[in-house]
Amino acid sequence: MKTTIDINDMLLERAKRHAKDTGQTLRSVVEDGLRQVLSQPKSAKPYKLEDHSYGDPDGPNPLESYTWSELRDLIYEGRGA
Repeated sequence: MKTTIDINDMLLERAKRHAKDTGQTLRSVVEDGLRQVLSQPKSAKPYKLEDHSYGDPDGPNPLESYTWSELRDLIYEGRGA
């Protein structure tokens, strides 16, 4: 079956060079790559960080009244910065 895909120029050049070096066609290199990727087991679900936030998400932002300088000073307070 014929199809058209966009491939990164550098990746395509590497694939063409690999095909030439190994005596394969570009088609067979691409097919081999697809077979290899598709034969791998599906990866586990991505890690989901638990939500440890607190306070009312619809309430006012308690940091809104601070400037960046003030926030930085509060963050590094007592750390010798």
